[in-house]
Amino acid sequence: MTTVQSPPIAHRYDFCLLYEVTNGNPNGDPDAGNSPRIDPETGHGLVSDVCLKRKIRNFITLVRTDPATKQALAGYDIYVKERAILNHQHDLAYTALKLKSDEKDNKKKVSNQDAARQWMCQNFFDIRMFGAVMTTGTNCGQVRGPIQITFSRSVSPIVDLEQSITRMAVTTKEESDKQEGGNRTMGRKDIVPYALYRVHGFINPFLAAQTGFHEDDLELFWIALGQMFETDRSASRGEMSARSLLVFKHDSQLGNAQAHRLFDLIDVELKDPTKPPRKFSDYCVNIKENEVPEGVSLIRPF
Repeated sequence: MTTVQSPPIAHRYDFCLLYEVTNGNPNGDPDAGNSPRIDPETGHGLVSDVCLKRKIRNFITLVRTDPATKQALAGYDIYVKERAILNHQHDLAYTALKLKSDEKDNKKKVSNQDAARQWMCQNFFDIRMFGAVMTTGTNCGQVRGPIQITFSRSVSPIVDLEQSITRMAVTTKEESDKQEGGNRTMGRKDIVPYALYRVHGFINPFLAAQTGFHEDDLELFWIALGQMFETDRSASRGEMSARSLLVFKHDSQLGNAQAHRLFDLIDVELKDPTKPPRKFSDYCVNIKENEVPEGVSLIRPF
């Protein structure tokens, strides 16, 4: 693999993504029978940051894989992917750099870990973006990524509808013999009729300088936020779509305003609070653009 040669980003960014689900389960909780995650005190729906990161990683895999070789393009491999053995990923760095993973000399050992960590950042997009703990097995150190994403929260309380379903087949003959009147197997699906979710994210240019996260990476990340649901269709998730991405770009690396004050400029409200929402147009998105602080610009990638 070759390294990515490009300057890191030089601005701080704070962003807000609005996305929706219709007749689906955006993020099931395995400890609750895979029903939609919910805040029990308010009834608002929740989606974990890990869920969205998985979709982003899957999108990057699709668009940065050579169709001829089925291999990731240089600098755009994914560290956390399905069936990946993470310790084997660590070995790649030591093999590529011809380093000894069992080095006894402490200074050389630390130097090897630093070199391996840098190699992992250069070659794995999700490490360069989200960071990773790579201390198990062959030690490649730890990376704090420049992009951090919060839990998503639905704008309005959600309703979890449990739907019964049947399967007209069974897995074994013994199971079929036990069924009277046919092979039907009962099951269930949990769906949310409609929900609009809001998630906040932060991009730190100082950490980007450490991982090598650059402008081309940032552009790809914005595209991933808009397209990640389009390549992740399934019956269980229903119709999920990214509706709006609002990005606050700071003129400086430290930032020109606190993130929470910028997010307060975005109001998402139901047009008619007496009716349950069933589509995006049931909401009104108001942005106080005239109150955006000096030194901060509002960008709308979509």
